[in-house]
Amino acid sequence: MNDRVLEKLKEGARKFYEEVHAEKREQYQRAASTPQQPHTLIIACADSRVDPEAITSSGPGQVFVARNVGNMVPPYSNTPGGITAVIEYAVSALKVKHAVVCGHSDCGAMKALLNPKSTENLPTVRYWLNHGQAALMVSESMAKGNEDALKRLRRLTEENVLMQLAHLKTHPSVAGAMARGELTVSGWVYDIGEGVVRIAEEGQREFVPVTAGVRA
Repeated sequence: MNDRVLEKLKEGARKFYEEVHAEKREQYQRAASTPQQPHTLIIACADSRVDPEAITSSGPGQVFVARNVGNMVPPYSNTPGGITAVIEYAVSALKVKHAVVCGHSDCGAMKALLNPKSTENLPTVRYWLNHGQAALMVSESMAKGNEDALKRLRRLTEENVLMQLAHLKTHPSVAGAMARGELTVSGWVYDIGEGVVRIAEEGQREFVPVTAGVRA
């Protein structure tokens, strides 16, 4: 079983080399010989159905991506972690101009927040999802009547993105860059099935489809 999976990965790597890389060889060679200068930091979910580079039609060197369960951003503290380091490096060293927190439809992390029993045997995951507890409380406080599960999940996904954006702004590198007008931020929700991204720009709570006003 494992050997078959590895062979599939090898086949994919060969296809990338022979087709994708070959077609864009000059672009990749430039990327390899010059320091990276990404314009955007994207903090996305680790879900295997989410591909930030594909969603944004980005090439090598254009976006700096960090992924984790639930697209969480721990608030800044004196206990450094991987996401904290990524944020600091992207903003202070690479000088990205924009930062995105990207959630998505059918998110397992959001489902786990709504159903805590599902993580009883996943203690590390449960601990990590504590970063979404405030979003859960906000989302549940906004519930009206007997909502269906999909509506609860959609609202929590949005509230979690907004909450993680708030956490992002507690990081000194981000706060400083935003105060100087060097960095902007936005929250995204990607619909896997429809292929549509909805965006809440800085200071907004409404997620507006990027396709709004675009003629089909």
